[in-house]
Amino acid sequence: MPDDLSETPMFPMARAMGCPFDPPPELSRRGELSPVSRVRLWDGSGAWMVTRHADVRALLADPRVSVDVAEPGFPHTNAVSKARDARMKTLMQMDAPEHIVHRRRLTADFTVRKMEALRPTIQRIVDGLVDDLLAGPNPADLVEAFALPVPSLVICELLGVPYADRGFFQRVAGELVMDEGDPAHALAASEELNAYLERLLEEKNAEPGDDMLSGLAVEQYRTGAMTRQEIATLGQLLLVAGHDTTANMIALGTAALLTHPEQLSAVRDGADHAQVAGVVEELLRYLSITHTEARRVAREDLVIGGRLIRRGEGVIAVKSTANRDPAVFADPDVLDVHRDARHHVAFGYGAHQCLGQSLARVELQVVFGTLFRRVPTLALAVPPQELTFKPDAVFYGVRDLPVTW
Repeated sequence: MPDDLSETPMFPMARAMGCPFDPPPELSRRGELSPVSRVRLWDGSGAWMVTRHADVRALLADPRVSVDVAEPGFPHTNAVSKARDARMKTLMQMDAPEHIVHRRRLTADFTVRKMEALRPTIQRIVDGLVDDLLAGPNPADLVEAFALPVPSLVICELLGVPYADRGFFQRVAGELVMDEGDPAHALAASEELNAYLERLLEEKNAEPGDDMLSGLAVEQYRTGAMTRQEIATLGQLLLVAGHDTTANMIALGTAALLTHPEQLSAVRDGADHAQVAGVVEELLRYLSITHTEARRVAREDLVIGGRLIRRGEGVIAVKSTANRDPAVFADPDVLDVHRDARHHVAFGYGAHQCLGQSLARVELQVVFGTLFRRVPTLALAVPPQELTFKPDAVFYGVRDLPVTW
């Protein structure tokens, strides 16, 4: 007999006005009252919501849950998400053993050593953009002038995408990660980006360079291990995920620091690499930008947090509340750049933990270790309450960030 969900809260939940960096209050409240509870989705279906740190990690590491969006009961968060997921199957929607095979093709490209080797290139990119910022108009929109171009330049360099095409892929990436509107728009953007990447792959196959797409062309496409469409879909995932997540973290992290002066002074005055790395981990914990959280469906009955979840039921692992769990982080609602936040789950956990996390860490370390050192007077150009945010996107962030110096 189906659940009576008429009194069950909807997911996703709304954030509170005036508290843009915190999880939705109803989400936090329910996490305190019932760490594993039912929620209602856009189509009237139900899912389980898991909020505690230990339970979230246990769920994400459990092979009895699936990331396959085609499985009955998978908790799609809206019509756009469902349509997009049905069209584009990537690493994020693959279970073992298929996931292991596909992930292994990229693991060597995203090692900590390789990402650290990119640090001088990323430093050059960040310094150049800070130069441009200081030479341009004051005040300026930090999203447009800095937060978007940093990951765009980095991912272009890594994949071998011409930076001259950044306007195109920023537009289609923006359409792909919006969770409101007509699903056809997201699907059209996905097809447009895939067609572009398929053409680029053929160019790389004809004249390989020293970049990731060239490597995939030579090692996977030429050998028949992957089709052109499969590589284009993979490239789309890397391009969008590697661009939009980091751009939002840069802008939102800067906004958080600019509205926490005591924390900002510690960042601005701390030149030590370990200190900057710690700041990045705390921002990742505190902000948790994945608005739609980590979603799974049970492949067999299992117990999480003392609650029985039956086969075919959807489960949502709420990373934002897990990262605010007082059992793991003292005073979790306080931004404290001095705390040890390394146990956060911002990048997920288990087999599907973010492949590009080492790249994201290096980018964010260079950004926050450079921006406030080179622009020590950086400040908001508008009152904090006038900032506008993106509650209708896969990745939460600030729409624009007017700053002055």
